[in-house]
Amino acid sequence: MTKIKICGLFRQEDAKFVNRFMPDYAGFVFYPPSKRNVSKDKAKEIKKLIDKKIKTVGVFVDSNIDFCVDLCKNGIIDVVQLHGNEDENYICALRQKTNALIIKAFKIKDENDIEMAEKSSADYILLDYGMGEGKSFDWNLLERINREYFLAGGLDCKNISKAVKVLKPFAVDVSSGVETNGVKDENKIKTFIETVRKDY
Repeated sequence: MTKIKICGLFRQEDAKFVNRFMPDYAGFVFYPPSKRNVSKDKAKEIKKLIDKKIKTVGVFVDSNIDFCVDLCKNGIIDVVQLHGNEDENYICALRQKTNALIIKAFKIKDENDIEMAEKSSADYILLDYGMGEGKSFDWNLLERINREYFLAGGLDCKNISKAVKVLKPFAVDVSSGVETNGVKDENKIKTFIETVRKDY
């Protein structure tokens, strides 16, 4: 069954929403330019409210490795998602300091980006249009991919059924697609998750 990640939690209400509908992953963004950015203390506060069956993911953009490791060691996140220019050396250095699973995000523009993603040593790869723009890339580029991946970029309640049926990704990742006026929408989260699980 396709797994589900609801990303960009930054309010206590968001924890209640994910607990109600139980996605596999819930994400915190640790990137100050993002409107969904959270501090370590805020993430810790929300993490305490999240059902332990849901794995929490920290999203980072070229962050100091020790900051990522600190959040793992303090039990605030279970998975590290790298969404910047982190290379193989960065991933290797991170592995030396934590046993947390690593997701490496790739911006997909052409087949070369797919090839690069497939070679990553990260535990999982995430394929996106950009960095939270809420746009989809050309899904036709995925025809020959031979590695499991998280599908992100422009997913919402209207197109998620097609995405799951046609692409059968390992996981889907949504943030703005389940928001209304910049905050998580309980009904959209419910519809998104139910659609993924119904269409599997």
